[in-house]
Amino acid sequence: MKEHERYTRIRQALLRWYTATARDLPWRRTHDPYAIWLSEIMLQQTRVPTAIPYYERFLKRFPTVNHLARARLDTVLKLWEGLGYYSRARNLHKAAKEIVSRFDGQMPRTRDELLSLPGIGRYTAGAIASIAFGERAAMVDGNVERVLSRVFRLHGNPKNAAIKKRIWSLAEDLLPENKVGHFNQALMELGSGVCTPRNPRCNECPLAKLCEANRHNEQDMLPTRVPRKPLPSHVVVVAVICRSGRILIDKREPKGLLGGLWEFPGGKVQPGESLESALHREIREELDIEIEVGREIAIVEHTYTHFHVEIHAFECRHIQGEPRCIACTDLKWVRPTDLTRYAFPAANRKIIVILRRAE
Repeated sequence: MKEHERYTRIRQALLRWYTATARDLPWRRTHDPYAIWLSEIMLQQTRVPTAIPYYERFLKRFPTVNHLARARLDTVLKLWEGLGYYSRARNLHKAAKEIVSRFDGQMPRTRDELLSLPGIGRYTAGAIASIAFGERAAMVDGNVERVLSRVFRLHGNPKNAAIKKRIWSLAEDLLPENKVGHFNQALMELGSGVCTPRNPRCNECPLAKLCEANRHNEQDMLPTRVPRKPLPSHVVVVAVICRSGRILIDKREPKGLLGGLWEFPGGKVQPGESLESALHREIREELDIEIEVGREIAIVEHTYTHFHVEIHAFECRHIQGEPRCIACTDLKWVRPTDLTRYAFPAANRKIIVILRRAE
């Protein structure tokens, strides 16, 4: 079969299948580029069932890019709380401000313009440009990598520069003249629901007869997997510092992991350091105060993308010094009942649940 004919058959089969089987998702009921942008950002590192309620709440609170641009970052982060990967929310907010200032509040219509915004990379720009505006722009993520690696029987790690270039080239060559957004979503849908990482359902796949991996019985071998390294683990101590019925919380620096979120002060335990000694040191370095360390109230474990933490939370009493921001950007003494008003990382929220049970 000639390449041109094969590409045509792939396009036709995918579009027929998508028309017949596409899930009814809220962001597929709109042509609003702002809403489509929001969905694409939320779906990075997040499964569809988890993203849907966040998407609906977010749009209800911030129905337009102008509403989002005018919002306080704390409000945006609180609404994002629990969705994780908070840099997405920070960049979404920052990009909204740029859209208002640079594009008069209108979403950019081209892939190149979209790429100029914070938090929008090649995949997201292609998704918005193709789905919202019909531009012939490819979008490649893990799902698409997997589908194309199998259909074209590409051996090698998709993260390798040469393989990645080949996959993007195929994604672009396969784009139809019309219904580009539908075609891109069809590739995504196929990867997420049929051409899955393990035990792909080839008997349900519209591309089964066109798939080289299927023909050679190599579906489970592709894409080539690279063994994962063990996650590093850290022991962390945090202080629930009480004074006059209020608890001290501080805000993380705006960049990096969990940037802009509130937390109970503390940090990593250094080699050879006791939990109590580490807590005294961290509180001095972070807030320049002295505390009395009391009973341990919680041990919380949490796994992030690149590491694991075991957090030891201690009930503490403020005994000397007025707290000031040394390794944080803000601090507050808050009533225990008001803790839920602030955006906290998931591990800290587990501690808050334990505190509320003890009330």
